[in-house]
Amino acid sequence: MRIAEGFVGAIGATPLLRLPSLSRASGCEILGKAEFMNPGGSVKDRAALYIVLDAERRGALSPGGTVVEGTAGNTGIGLAHICHARGYRCVIVIPETQTREKIDLLRTLGAEVHTVPAAPYSDPNNYQKVAQRMAAERDNAIWANQFDNPANREAHYATTGPELWEQTDGQLDAFVAATGTGGTLAGVARYLKEQRRDIRCVLADPTGSALYRYVKAGEPEVLGPGSITEGIGSSRVTANLEGTPIDDALQIDDQQAVTTVYRLLADEGLFLGSSSGINVAAALQVAEQLGPGHTIVTVLCDGGARYASRLFDREWLAGKGLAVP
Repeated sequence: MRIAEGFVGAIGATPLLRLPSLSRASGCEILGKAEFMNPGGSVKDRAALYIVLDAERRGALSPGGTVVEGTAGNTGIGLAHICHARGYRCVIVIPETQTREKIDLLRTLGAEVHTVPAAPYSDPNNYQKVAQRMAAERDNAIWANQFDNPANREAHYATTGPELWEQTDGQLDAFVAATGTGGTLAGVARYLKEQRRDIRCVLADPTGSALYRYVKAGEPEVLGPGSITEGIGSSRVTANLEGTPIDDALQIDDQQAVTTVYRLLADEGLFLGSSSGINVAAALQVAEQLGPGHTIVTVLCDGGARYASRLFDREWLAGKGLAVP
């Protein structure tokens, strides 16, 4: 019998999906890792689990303790589930600019949620720094620190990377992913490069982020206006991302992301969020660069229901100057 051990045991081992319409159109195999099929609904379940397990191993988190994190939503959702499963309290600090769906879901899951105004990382009121202070003020509490905690990267080096290698029989030419904390891209790229150095690892970056310029010129620099995407892009190079072997970067604007999200729904039957749109749009550009006959793998990060009031609201998109195809 194949029986997973509760919520935690169901994390990972997600399918790798061929995207038939996009594969035919590009002449390449476009494959998406179905991370929206994790039990908490996103790729962030992996990082959340490894962060908690690492804290337990180090003795930093004792029974009845509290996990505090600053998050754009998905890591917090994963942590809320895992904290219930392992007997901890969960405190989440989230920018008030994130979707109402994610904020409401966190509260439904029993997390203590604090919404704060959006502020740059350099500001002491940035949501990550607020979370750090809150953790320090509580007994038997940890700050998950997903951006600079290497347990995040290790989750993908130990699980996502090996899964992709096995699922493709090592026959992939490129891996493409957007990044916020840096964990997914860093862990997978490190693992794949150890297997075959010629696998091309490409960072997909929204406008308003500094990482495209970091890859291209060696220094982070914000380019373009802000993006409607959530949880990806960064003004700095995190500890998780630093030192990652990245071959190239592509900047994907919001209209490309929106068009791709709706194309995924209409042509592939997949209801996904904006980060998946960024990833798939970038994967198609990599396919065009490499030419027909190549295999490009990317990440389908989470489902579209968490963005229904924005990404799938035509009036809201029109207010941002974005057209629905």
